[in-house]
Amino acid sequence: MKPVERNRLVALLVTALLGAHEMLMFIATKLGPRKKEVGEEGVDILLTGTFHSGNWILSHLRPIALSQGCRRVRVVTHFPVPTLEKVEVIVPGMMLSRIFGNVPARLLTFLCVALRSRPHAVGGFHLLMNGLIASLVARAGGGRSIYFCVGGPAEVQGGGILSENRLFEKLRAPDPKVESILLRSVSEFDLVVTMGSRAKAFFRERGVVGDIQVISGGIDADRFGSEGGPPTWDVVFVGRLAPIKQVDLLLRALVLVKREIPGVRAVIVGNGPLRQELETLAVRLGLGDAVEFTGQRVDISSILGRSKVFVLTSKTEGLSLALMEAMMAGLPAVVSDVGDLSDLVRHDENGFLVDVQTPERFAERIAAILKDHAMWGRFAKAARSAMEKHETLCVVKQWDAILGSWRPGQGERCAE
Repeated sequence: MKPVERNRLVALLVTALLGAHEMLMFIATKLGPRKKEVGEEGVDILLTGTFHSGNWILSHLRPIALSQGCRRVRVVTHFPVPTLEKVEVIVPGMMLSRIFGNVPARLLTFLCVALRSRPHAVGGFHLLMNGLIASLVARAGGGRSIYFCVGGPAEVQGGGILSENRLFEKLRAPDPKVESILLRSVSEFDLVVTMGSRAKAFFRERGVVGDIQVISGGIDADRFGSEGGPPTWDVVFVGRLAPIKQVDLLLRALVLVKREIPGVRAVIVGNGPLRQELETLAVRLGLGDAVEFTGQRVDISSILGRSKVFVLTSKTEGLSLALMEAMMAGLPAVVSDVGDLSDLVRHDENGFLVDVQTPERFAERIAAILKDHAMWGRFAKAARSAMEKHETLCVVKQWDAILGSWRPGQGERCAE
């Protein structure tokens, strides 16, 4: 089958699936029960998502669980979840996973739990497909629906071709029709949680109505304090080794940095489909002794505490948790000027935003910080200061306001 024909076929399939979702949402609206009232004990919340790390889970779930308005959070996932008070983990059955695969088994389990228990709120991290399923079962069961837009506008732009969803990324080319349907779906949620202001502005500019709140993950300030002592690495990257992160761009930038700073050292933390390819590229570029690949690590705070500059070369982002942790640890950042990253990185104050994603531009900015100790110190202090409003207890207060507003007599929150 020719690429054009395959793209057309995928577009038809995606459009049909989204059309079916819209039809089911219409039926659920007409036949579903009224929204379940929230009692004094607080909100019962059911969530699902693809969680890439324990830190990621702690950042997003802990502030919700700590909220005074939260009674309980249940999470349907295959990923190991750190022990948290008021958080219950539901793991799909092994037989169900063997028959259908992990993702379908998770979503089926999520659907069954939601319809059986009828929680006050049902939410999904990422729109495709967790958010869409959450909006449907919430409407059918009388709950409020929550969409956690952790990936930023890329989750809907062009029909989700950059969303890293296995089906939607097969579109290959932007599809305005699919994007329009996805935007209508976002408008159906009772609450849309974006990680940064650019994502919120994107949805508003495209006519999405309803309650959109900017709530980043919460970072533990004490955990990501400075380790002290001389740094082991000059440059640190933390993230999935996937195409969207463009780690090959970082490696090519390090070649140029090495010409100015021969002893430069970098550490790349994380796993992904491109790890072997990237390790091979590093050797081929002459970076074998300069770049260390650690794989997935649990001691991120220790690694950040022994590093000098955080670099993120992503093609697109929401509000990167890894960046938040790095800045909380006092690291200046050099990042692509995409997504919501500018909410954190103030150009030439606590780091640099790179508007042209080339090895030369990244290398220039990285070398500038490493060669100027006064600049590094100034940026490091400003980076830590910028993270104050993203500390866990600050995020808890945001959830207190939202969940408290769902109690009888409190009224609905304003959209802005």
